This record gives sequence, structure tokens and C-alpha cells, in this order.
Amino acid sequence: MSWVCPKCERELAKENQTHYCARVSVDSLFKGRSADLVLVFDKLLAEVADWNDVFVSTSPNCIVFVRRKTFLVVRPMQKVLDVKFYSLTAQTGFPIVNSTLYSGKYANNVRLKTVAEITPQLFKMIHQSYQLL
Repeated sequence: MSWVCPKCERELAKENQTHYCARVSVDSLFKGRSADLVLVFDKLLAEVADWNDVFVSTSPNCIVFVRRKTFLVVRPMQKVLDVKFYSLTAQTGFPIVNSTLYSGKYANNVRLKTVAEITPQLFKMIHQSYQLL
């Protein structure tokens, strides 16, 4: 069962969960960004939001996907979407641009510009991040 913060209306996993309490719309995060980036995000959202117990919320800089804990962070940048997900081991090779040990797991970053860059392999890695929790 989820809880909605009365101040920012952000959906959270539990009552009084620590979070950045600010009202931010997804549209405002994409203001001034290309339509291609919006399509990339829409494709990620369409897939991941349907997984069980996934809560999607926004902060001033990113969109956060949570299942008990954060498993995916999408940050719209000027020309790319920075997509971060977690794994038990370091991820290397394309499409990974960075893999850093963080609190006993690896934070992996991918940069996406077009829908064509979203592959079944990427969804598999994101789903593994979702299953870590």
C-alpha cells in the first residue's frame, strides 16, 4: 500500500518516508528538451510503470521509479536522458557509460537520445534492478 505526501502529492512506499518534498511535474522536467527525449521517456514509462508495486514520482531534477527502494532514476539532460539503475555486479560495455559501487550495489548509467537505443537488453538490466529489492 502506498502513501501520498499531503504537501507535494508525491506517492511514496510508506507513510512519512524521507523524500525531497517539492511539487514538480514531468512536463516541467522536459521543458526545452527535444521531442525525441520525451518519446524515449514515454517508452520507458510505458514498460516499467506496469510492473507490480512501482511508484513513479518526480523531484526537481529527475523522475524516480520505486519498488520499496529506488531501482530506476531518469534524469532529463539537455540532449540525452541519463538513466540510472542498479546491479549486484559492475556492468560494462555498450550501452553502459558508468558503473559505480554505491551502498553494496552498482549504480549503472546509460545515456539515451532516441527510442531506437532502448533495447530488450536494456529492459532486462532495468528489470534486474527492479528485482534486487
